Amino acid sequence: MKTFRRVLGFAKPYHKHFPQYALFALLAIIFSLMNLALLQPLFTVIFETKTPEELASLAQEVPFGWNEDYFQSIFYQELINVRETYGKSSMLIYVSIVIGSSALFSNLFTYISNVIMGIVRANVIQRVRNKVFLNTTGLHLDFFSGERKGDIMSRMTNDIQEIEVTVVSAIKVLFREPMTIIVYLIFLFNKSVSLTLFTLVFFPVMGIIISEIVKRLKKKAILSQESLGRIVNTMDEVFSGMRIIKAFNARKYINDLFGRETSTYRKVNISMARKNELASPVSQFLGILVVATLLVVGGSEVLQNQELGLEGELDAEGLLVYIIVFSQILNPAKSLSQSISNIQRGIASAERVFKLIDEQPKIENQASPIVKTDFKDTIEFKGVGFAYEKEQVLKGIDIEVKKGKTVALVGSSGAGKSTLADLVPRFYDVTEGQIKIDGVSLQAVEIDSLRALMGIVTQESILFNDTVASNIAFAMPNAKREDVIAAAKIANAHDFIMALENGYDTNVGERGSKLSGGQRQRLSIARAVMKNPPILILDEATSALDTESEKLVQQAITNLMKNRTSIVIAHRLSTIQHADEILVMQKGEIIERGDHDSLMALNGTYTRLINMQTI
Repeated sequence: MKTFRRVLGFAKPYHKHFPQYALFALLAIIFSLMNLALLQPLFTVIFETKTPEELASLAQEVPFGWNEDYFQSIFYQELINVRETYGKSSMLIYVSIVIGSSALFSNLFTYISNVIMGIVRANVIQRVRNKVFLNTTGLHLDFFSGERKGDIMSRMTNDIQEIEVTVVSAIKVLFREPMTIIVYLIFLFNKSVSLTLFTLVFFPVMGIIISEIVKRLKKKAILSQESLGRIVNTMDEVFSGMRIIKAFNARKYINDLFGRETSTYRKVNISMARKNELASPVSQFLGILVVATLLVVGGSEVLQNQELGLEGELDAEGLLVYIIVFSQILNPAKSLSQSISNIQRGIASAERVFKLIDEQPKIENQASPIVKTDFKDTIEFKGVGFAYEKEQVLKGIDIEVKKGKTVALVGSSGAGKSTLADLVPRFYDVTEGQIKIDGVSLQAVEIDSLRALMGIVTQESILFNDTVASNIAFAMPNAKREDVIAAAKIANAHDFIMALENGYDTNVGERGSKLSGGQRQRLSIARAVMKNPPILILDEATSALDTESEKLVQQAITNLMKNRTSIVIAHRLSTIQHADEILVMQKGEIIERGDHDSLMALNGTYTRLINMQTI
């Protein structure tokens, strides 16, 4: 229930719509009930079941009031006048017009109320989706490493869709159906108190049965959504790795894996369907059982009164109308029970979505952070250590990166080079020691302003499914075309861009799939140039390229590094021999440091790495 109230909390900004919805829904219910209430005067007048004296007493004027007697007296008067003036056939036409008009208004008000709730539903879902996306994009990188991307996508698509279909749609039912039941019960109490009290036993019995059914639904609903998340994750991995799947003839293996996931999803959903669909027939059966009982109890009472010549609460026409009206309660009661059942599935989805909303980023600004607008002097690492959970990755790191200098990090895979570089833009925070920029701790600097000082080019060129120009001017919607072109020229990308079908307006495809590796990397460098940062972090930017592409990219990197402070992670050591300082890392520690010549003179690990690559 707490989760359901939280979903409703997203509707608070649209509370002004609820009175409008309630008004139009109530009018729709009243006009719908009017159609049924008019049946009794119609049967009485047209079939002449009352004596003229009894009919005259029913048609006498009644003081105005919002009750059945007042409106029925008016209708009796009209029916009698039409019958006496134009005959019974005309009276039937008159009644048909009244009933048709009532039905028109009932459906019109139903339509208006549904449109109002549709507006609320669309706005609520937009708020939920925006909230989830906003919070998720603000989470730390460690979160995305530990979570399956497909499961995150499933929560933001399928689970939110489930919230819309079951929970938010149920809001309409939970508003309208109880209102319908209450209005109809008021009418029934007015007809017969004793019979209506008898029927009220039906509702708690149905409620107990339905509650037992829905208790079993929630657990299955959670399993269903988790299974769907795994299916989405599998599809994402398969479509991303299709080249490897075909190269290793792994299609059967992947198909079997996908088949097992869909089989699990099918079994869970079948189990849910058995329980979910039980609520409606149970409530309908109980309702019909009560109608049959009413027919016996009420009919016996009417027959007994007729035999004894007594006047009871109901006559034959009244009992018929009573049963017809009560039967109409079954539909809203059934919808209500079905909605309560469906809500459990939506709540299970909502709980998965709220886990994303409630996830707290590990990297956050301190209270009153320092907004840094420029880099003046030095980046200092003092006794820096870092651990992923219990695994120590870095320890005892002491570095000083002066403005305008280039520091290169070399070493074998797993030495901690990329982790060290990730600490500078605060993708992660140190677990030991401190990093300072211009004498200020990184933790004291406002994160966005810190990252605004940095340009990052990684080994994997991350491009978006957009135009070349948009990728270069990423997150700069007002960038001028001449500035984009200038950045592309510095990155040695202008010539190949102009050779593309639409030049700078060419779409690069998903993840830049329409471009070669070297072209993608040069666009990444152009993007860094466009940002014009004082600090550069280059993470093995040429390691995945062929010799010709590497030469062009390396030239672009050299252009990019001019007059900038650079931290370079190098795979090919020939590209960093010009660095002001080279740090050789092994198992999270710096084991050698110096420039190229001094390190070669040591004849240690660096020399060995150089000789291995030379060979």
